[in-house]
Amino acid sequence: MFKAYQTRWGVSFSLFIAILGSISRFIQLDAENLRVLLLNVAYSFGAMLICWHIHQYFINHQHFIKGRPKTVLSILTAMCVIIVFTWLSKINTSLLFLYKIHLTDVQIEEVIIFRSAIVSGINYFVVYILKVNLQLQQSKLENEHLKQESLRAQLFSLQQQVSPHFLFNSLSTLKTMVPDKETKTYVMQLANVYRYLLTFHDHQRITLKEELRFLTSYLYILKERFEEALLVDIDIREDMLHYYIPPISLQILIENAVKHNIISVDEPLQIQIFTDDLGNLIVNNTYQPKLSVEDSNGKGLQNINERYRLLAGKQIDISTSESKFTVTLPLLMP
Repeated sequence: MFKAYQTRWGVSFSLFIAILGSISRFIQLDAENLRVLLLNVAYSFGAMLICWHIHQYFINHQHFIKGRPKTVLSILTAMCVIIVFTWLSKINTSLLFLYKIHLTDVQIEEVIIFRSAIVSGINYFVVYILKVNLQLQQSKLENEHLKQESLRAQLFSLQQQVSPHFLFNSLSTLKTMVPDKETKTYVMQLANVYRYLLTFHDHQRITLKEELRFLTSYLYILKERFEEALLVDIDIREDMLHYYIPPISLQILIENAVKHNIISVDEPLQIQIFTDDLGNLIVNNTYQPKLSVEDSNGKGLQNINERYRLLAGKQIDISTSESKFTVTLPLLMP
């Protein structure tokens, strides 16, 4: 809470304003006025600190109310606090000064309301500027982190390209050498998979349409291996094909499903890939875990989640029931 509401900054700012508002009393300070001065500073400090947290609440809770009405409501709420503290103090510097120049009660009330609006507005402005500045700093840090991750991925890609390029070229040559159509098709699909894996590091995100095109080649290879033991159903809305996801996200999810679940003709692995009305891509598979699984570093889902966090500040959702394992990926706007 203290970090979210920037309380340390609020204490410093409130104390500064409280002392600033009592400068005129400091000039005429004597023993008799010392208690009055300290009490006045305390009331001003309390009012400003409460206003600080009120403004922080309205700015932080964007879902509560949006736009200019949110700003007006925040300033009005803080004004009420300042007015209450002003009358509770009864010895506020402004009041003493106003009484000395013989203003009427109505005039005093008008000045207090005006003063409260100015102070509340300044408080809101400082809170807003601080919030924007912190968000910019956070955004810069995340962008720098994303650049570093991208550089590491590119370096890794360069380190791994010698062998894959040799294999890719060999597959292209093999396709021209084999006689039967089925083998040619298999080699072509395998070459498509390697082509995609060699180039995906150039992109931080890719359209769902392109990812599904790659997935078609990847699934063709899996189907040749597992035949009727692997059943995949894809149902994607046409208007969502231009949305984006991090590249090879679907391949990682399919690979995890194949790696961790029993696949046989008697117990076929069923995988569904579809979109919902909330702009999500959902991948689920029948949950039939193996007693022992292949060696895995467990980084697949973590990798996808981290890329979503860096790209859009979002997270994937993972859920498991007795019969289904489901991963929900938020689609990214074009």
